[in-house]
Amino acid sequence: MGRIEPDMSVFDQMKSQPEFDEQIWQYINRRVSDWRIIAGKEALRKNQALFARIEHDFGVERGTLLALWGVESAFGDPQVQENHMRPVFPSLAALAWNAPRRRAYWETELINALKIVDRGWSSPAEMRGSWAGAMGHTQWMPEVWLNVGIDYDGDGRVSPFGKPDDALGSTARFLVDRGKYHRGEHWGHEVRAPGPSSGGNRTYAAWSSAGISRADGQPFPQPGASAKMWVPVPGGPAFLLGPNFYAVRSYNPSMNYALAICHLGDRILGAPPFLQSFPGSERALTLAEVQEVQTRLTKAGFDTGGTDGRVGNDTMQAVKDYQARIGLLPADGYAGLKVLARLRQGS
Repeated sequence: MGRIEPDMSVFDQMKSQPEFDEQIWQYINRRVSDWRIIAGKEALRKNQALFARIEHDFGVERGTLLALWGVESAFGDPQVQENHMRPVFPSLAALAWNAPRRRAYWETELINALKIVDRGWSSPAEMRGSWAGAMGHTQWMPEVWLNVGIDYDGDGRVSPFGKPDDALGSTARFLVDRGKYHRGEHWGHEVRAPGPSSGGNRTYAAWSSAGISRADGQPFPQPGASAKMWVPVPGGPAFLLGPNFYAVRSYNPSMNYALAICHLGDRILGAPPFLQSFPGSERALTLAEVQEVQTRLTKAGFDTGGTDGRVGNDTMQAVKDYQARIGLLPADGYAGLKVLARLRQGS
């Protein structure tokens, strides 16, 4: 610690987290993107044996882990590590010293990071992450690395970097131990509800008796398993959510995040988009359309951070600036069909 210079820029990062007023359908479209579905299928092809082993050892469906991996680090893309990550010790030192809230939490995480180095699992130079200290394929905080991480590839150390074995095996363990994941159960199902439904936790059989059916018309595969009804937006799709949905939510306490992860996992494995539309929604852009938006914005002088079809904060900020410049309201940063149409008109 003697040579550590606290990274004071973390406080600007904390204040200036990009804010985009996303509706749930926009949130899902951006995360369940063509790029992630295509890249997820390729990641599965390359790691079939690893996912089979994890399913055997922990019972966690491969789709869930693929989706977490894709959303958290673009399937371990080195460009994410290089362009968006920073040394965590200077960040955690600054936060432990002078964070406006939760200083005790940051101090504990700094000490956890030191323990990781002390165990020989990593070096300070290798430990690069977000401004808040989350690292690797599935964005572990030091506490998770230290207490949940496992040496799943047998190389003598636990690491969220490099080969994805430790990261994905340990994330499965997290979902089981902390999220209470149920082996052999799907996260839930899109359903059709004939009217307003309530009733808390019921078995799928009881929901069927109450007139609730799967949106695709198929029978519920485990009638004795339990689920809760959730309608995110009145007039939009309805879902029955089982325990494994809430296991995913334990990873990030957002209902929208958990729904996006669960849906992305299904899509990577070949399922269709939701069969019912959210009010006011539009279909997600294809990979080629996203690349066209990025290319046209770049030519117009807006920095999208690349034209690879991935919509990150740079692309969203570029869209928001473009919308504001031409008066396309709301200026919400969503790269959708309306923005693409205006860009094509402008050319």
